[in-house]
Amino acid sequence: MSFTISGGVQIAGGSIVISPGGGSPSPSPSVSFGYSSGGYETTPSYIVFNTIDKFAFASDGNATDVGDLTIARYGTAGQSSSLSGYNSGGNPITNVIDKFSFSVDGNATDVGDLTSNLKDSAGQSSSESGYNSGGRTPSLVNTIEKFSFSSDGNATDVGDLTVARNAAAGQSSTASGYTSGGYGPAPSYHSDTIDKFPFASDGNATDVGNLTLAREGPAGQYSSTHGYSSGGANPSFGVYIDVIDKFPFASDGNATDVGDLVGPRTGAAGQSSADNGYASGGRDGSNTDMIQKFPFASDNNAADVGDLTQVRTMATGQQG
Repeated sequence: MSFTISGGVQIAGGSIVISPGGGSPSPSPSVSFGYSSGGYETTPSYIVFNTIDKFAFASDGNATDVGDLTIARYGTAGQSSSLSGYNSGGNPITNVIDKFSFSVDGNATDVGDLTSNLKDSAGQSSSESGYNSGGRTPSLVNTIEKFSFSSDGNATDVGDLTVARNAAAGQSSTASGYTSGGYGPAPSYHSDTIDKFPFASDGNATDVGNLTLAREGPAGQYSSTHGYSSGGANPSFGVYIDVIDKFPFASDGNATDVGDLVGPRTGAAGQSSADNGYASGGRDGSNTDMIQKFPFASDNNAADVGDLTQVRTMATGQQG
């Protein structure tokens, strides 16, 4: 049994379901900015945002509002090519794939459709394509969808996750997409599964490891060598979680706990520079505008380095 209360927070199986911020592209030295797009706020009133925020990686500081999505929404999946950021799906439930430029600040354009209306999926990016994995239609799905970066167009169904779930985090190596954590079917509901699927050929995901804690709504980040899953929610662990998990790309295996966010947080957007992971916005009982940063070079806690232009949760992260 499930039902939805104000702000799209969904109660299912006695737990709180809050979506993540989605994924980002493979970080490189040329990546200069993080983006946080969409999201919602509940206090003092319920507002769904179309805002595209941008913040610099070179120096800590606040974000600026640089454009709008075509539809105000939250719980989208985020993807990034070398030239553009993408927002796909989202709530109010839609199949829209939006695209916005990294080189020139401005509004997004609608460039294609997912195979169905979809919300709360995880996003991954290869050098050539964007991916959506899992989500809700509103039923839980295990679908992996793919759309091209080189030409605008619709997504196609190219494989399946090992378990249908939503509110997972997305990570990307140069060769594979990863979907970690999330909220799935009874009896366990909360997932610690790390799924991996190939970019070189269409196909299903395989279960390659576990997070240290089963959770929904973590933010996804990644370096050139590791994936990170930060924050999330699970009532079994006091609802909100501050753990930053790290797992290797070179070999399949479980994640390790390598640090903490500034505070317990779920529904944050994840961004990745060449050197650092970021978690922006999110919820810890009330929504926040905090931009947090943690280093890839050494395992360590996150620090507060700036603010978004709006207090919000369930926004989506990109970088370019």
